[in-house]
Amino acid sequence: MRSAPAAGLLPLLLGLRLLLGGGAAAQYSSDLCNWKGSGLTHESHKKDVEQVYLRCSEGSIEWMYPTGALIVNLRPNTSPASYKHLTVCIKPFKDSAGANIYLEKTGELKLLVRDGDRSPSKVYCFGYDQGGLFIEATPQQDISRKITGFQYELMSKGMASDLHTVSAPCRPCSDTEVLLAVCTSDFVIRGSIQDVTNMAEEQESIIHVGVSKLYRQKSKVFQLTGESGNWRGQIKTLLECGVRPGDGDFLFTGRMHFGEARLGCAPRFKDFQRMYKEAKDKGLNPCEIGPD
Repeated sequence: MRSAPAAGLLPLLLGLRLLLGGGAAAQYSSDLCNWKGSGLTHESHKKDVEQVYLRCSEGSIEWMYPTGALIVNLRPNTSPASYKHLTVCIKPFKDSAGANIYLEKTGELKLLVRDGDRSPSKVYCFGYDQGGLFIEATPQQDISRKITGFQYELMSKGMASDLHTVSAPCRPCSDTEVLLAVCTSDFVIRGSIQDVTNMAEEQESIIHVGVSKLYRQKSKVFQLTGESGNWRGQIKTLLECGVRPGDGDFLFTGRMHFGEARLGCAPRFKDFQRMYKEAKDKGLNPCEIGPD
């Protein structure tokens, strides 16, 4: 349910529509993925609304000395018919300050991130069809040290639900889910848990993984270490899942999210071998992978 526009925001939105009707030029990012701008370009007596257009599936916004408001238009290079299947996620910078971030649709606003919120590593997701991003600077005595910024990602709704399973984020995957994860994940490795670092403030755990076999990785998260010549890497998961170091190999799968590897399905490797063989014998395995 969306809230009604705040009193100070409605004139900004109306003013924006008048500007667009008069043919005002929209400002584009230099590389169409990332935008960096300054509120100091606005005249102090005006509440300007600036438009930003970005055409990538991921990037960042960095608004220094925020004044007035900013509308971020995400226009990925896909068919407009597919927009309804997209989820948008934003991750504010650690020290982001100076503005509220809203979802805006047909003049109605819903607060997404309040200025001053301090939730390290928190990610906010919403359906693409729920609206666009409207960023309004908050009144400040001194804007000289204020920077509002965040990373953004666009992904299919199915992928987003994999990353943010609200109902049971720590439950073990079924055999079918494991076999599908092997085919669709951004990384698939066989390895062991060397150590776990728990971060109470972020409510996350970092799993330090020693890799014995690398099946696939989208980004270079797992790399050869110079000292031992072994493959190693880090995977993040929720603190509440209670991951601990232990013996034995696992099949780790997951997705890249804001440049970090996020854990998906992770059965013990011997269990994966069993389920893979059973599916292959029945001709039901969705893709081929050497389980040895």
